[in-house]
Amino acid sequence: MDDINTLRRILGENRVIAVVGLSADWHRPSYFAAKYMQEHGYRIVPVNPRYAGQPLLGEPCYASLRDIPTPVGIVDVFRKTEDVLPIAEDAIAIGAKVLWQQIGVKNRAAQDRALAAGLDAVMDRCVKIEHGRLFGGLNWVGVNTRVVSARRPRGLAY
Repeated sequence: MDDINTLRRILGENRVIAVVGLSADWHRPSYFAAKYMQEHGYRIVPVNPRYAGQPLLGEPCYASLRDIPTPVGIVDVFRKTEDVLPIAEDAIAIGAKVLWQQIGVKNRAAQDRALAAGLDAVMDRCVKIEHGRLFGGLNWVGVNTRVVSARRPRGLAY
């Protein structure tokens, strides 16, 4: 599900993102993407057994999706492709709405399983890049986002 309207709907409707594989290292892509989304009004729920019980980005970190006590909209996966299927099963079990596989993560079986369970599924895309492309004003600084609109994005400083 990669069309612009679907991505816009997913990012507009789901404000809680469980980031599976979130690193505490500021220079890692998972940290950078999660911090960006947090700064744009999304609640980030870190999921990484290495940091379970510790705060990451000011939020408690959980060992697995099934440990999260609150509802989750998007499960954003920063793991190896072969690790995604059990994560998809956990996403289904907790009632998540979206399974989002980051750039370079392409587990077709996990995507098919999520779709069959009624979740939206995004594969091989970055949530930060898509947010910036669709809502963040990248087009106003000259980046070709392939989104044509005469409307200025809401919430921009300029």
